Amino acid sequence: MLTAFILLIITLSCVSGATVVTQSPPLITVSKGQTTSLVCNTGSSTTGGRWFKQVAGDTPQFVLNSHHSWSSPTYGSGFSSSKFTVSYPTQTNCHLSINNVDVDDSAVYYCNTWDDSAKEWVSQ
Repeated sequence: MLTAFILLIITLSCVSGATVVTQSPPLITVSKGQTTSLVCNTGSSTTGGRWFKQVAGDTPQFVLNSHHSWSSPTYGSGFSSSKFTVSYPTQTNCHLSINNVDVDDSAVYYCNTWDDSAKEWVSQ
């Protein structure tokens, strides 16, 4: 059986260094053809979440940008709504779903949110 590995590290570090939140497990194993969902805590961000995919040794690829109030996300080049979907079960939790997982989906996926207090993007 062909298994795809999707490594997801979600770590939010506030710029002040006061808070560190880590989601477990950092390694998700999904069988080919299944769907997996990754979570980004957007907190009080007014800009939603930007998802990226990074394969070892390559430059990060922009997957999509979304906000709970938008009717649909903005997709990066080569990424589509048939493969990557996003939902907001709450206004502070952005779920990225990867449909019909294949070995080409093996990567580190991470989310950026805007930190209003620091006036910069932070990775999760």
